[in-house]
Amino acid sequence: MKQIHRNLLVIVGIVASTFIYSADNEIYITQSGATANIDIEQLGISNLIGGLGSTAGSLTALDLDGSSLTLDINMLGATNKFFGDIWADSFTGNYNFTGSTNLFTIQVDPSNTYGADSSNHLVNVTGASNTFTLNQGTSALAATLDLDWIIQGSNNTITSNINIDGATNYVDIDGSDNTLTYTGSGVTASAGGYFYLDQTGGSRTFNIQQLSTQDNDWLKITSIGSSGTVCVIQNDQGTGIGC
Repeated sequence: MKQIHRNLLVIVGIVASTFIYSADNEIYITQSGATANIDIEQLGISNLIGGLGSTAGSLTALDLDGSSLTLDINMLGATNKFFGDIWADSFTGNYNFTGSTNLFTIQVDPSNTYGADSSNHLVNVTGASNTFTLNQGTSALAATLDLDWIIQGSNNTITSNINIDGATNYVDIDGSDNTLTYTGSGVTASAGGYFYLDQTGGSRTFNIQQLSTQDNDWLKITSIGSSGTVCVIQNDQGTGIGC
């Protein structure tokens, strides 16, 4: 396992220097195999960890495939971007962002290659005007997912779509003018999820939908602040009329 980790760090160094004139720093990683432990840290502005629709030096991947993977990301600065495709089972992701106007977009096992279950994500953000999107199990079931967001700052946008199956989504937001959109869907008898929002700050916008069509969902919101819009929809069958 140590050898895998060393090889990945070498790849990071080679690609970052290859594209150094396209952006401040860029990282390209593709990983296949089990039990990899990957640590990445970028400091400064306009850095990029490639994948999905990455641009600058025309990067593709971050592409991680396998089981029992651990990814630690630390991005300190402004206008940084982290994109990724993660095809994994028993995946652990720790993402730390400090700064403003950063962009984070990942999807986990959208085509049910590994099952997307037993994952644990922690997104820790300090800063303003950041945009974060995390989608898990688009056509798989995100069984026993543990997803935690800790957001400190204003004007942040958080979007999450989870194909829930006993998943837990905890969101702690401290700041004003933040927007949260969460959709938890599940169509099997084993689906069902728990969502907890603890928020402080004014002018907030929340759109929360729990849509386990054959099971129970649980939701708790604690919100302190003035003005804003809160929409909550729980639906286990039938046709909704929306907020």
